[in-house]
Amino acid sequence: MISLEHVNKFFGDHHVLKDISLNVEEGEKIVIIGPSGSGKSTLIRCINGLEKVSDGNIYVDGIDITKPKAPIQKVRQKAAMVFQSFNLYAHKTIIQNLTLAPIKVKGVSKEEATKTGMEYLERVGLADKANAYPAQLSGGQQQRVAIARALNMHPEIILFDEPTSALDPEMIQEVLDVMVDLSKQNITMICVTHEMGFARQVADKVIFMDNGQIIETGTPEHFFTSTENDRAKEFLSKIIHN
Repeated sequence: MISLEHVNKFFGDHHVLKDISLNVEEGEKIVIIGPSGSGKSTLIRCINGLEKVSDGNIYVDGIDITKPKAPIQKVRQKAAMVFQSFNLYAHKTIIQNLTLAPIKVKGVSKEEATKTGMEYLERVGLADKANAYPAQLSGGQQQRVAIARALNMHPEIILFDEPTSALDPEMIQEVLDVMVDLSKQNITMICVTHEMGFARQVADKVIFMDNGQIIETGTPEHFFTSTENDRAKEFLSKIIHN
């Protein structure tokens, strides 16, 4: 479903992604973890075409998005993204936020977009907030709306860029619960997160990044209990409190 081949990314002289190669199968759940500044968010933004790679190739469902004039919009219809900071339109109601992209980008009728939008709001437990505005919702509720909005594009792939990092601690679980529920569907997921419990629970594969490189890839069981990598061990010792 997604393939990265020898991807490099520079911001000026700063080498952010260093020769990254990665394959993600259809329906696979990948969790990317690592210290801040390790290139995790840049990697996920490159997959969605929000950042251009310096060299290398990225294929999303067979489309090479690194080629000039690549059909990025077509790729974005397949690959939805949920950001740290919700990115909801403040002047539109919740249901308007959910229906805008399906109508404008996919040409879905307003009736159909509203119908499916309400179904997804129900799924994230917020159907009663359809006519509210983002400012009337908590951060956790806004992020659940952002997930429902992504789902209303009926994506084959959903990318999460630290979706709980801007939330108060007590709001994190409500968003993670929605993501755990979503992980049971046949949807391809890549999630950048610091939530180790979530990684253990849903990941088919955990990818550990440091300093722009993929240092280790393995099952959650392997990574959390028997990694031999010294950098990974050091990271886990700081982030997991026994």
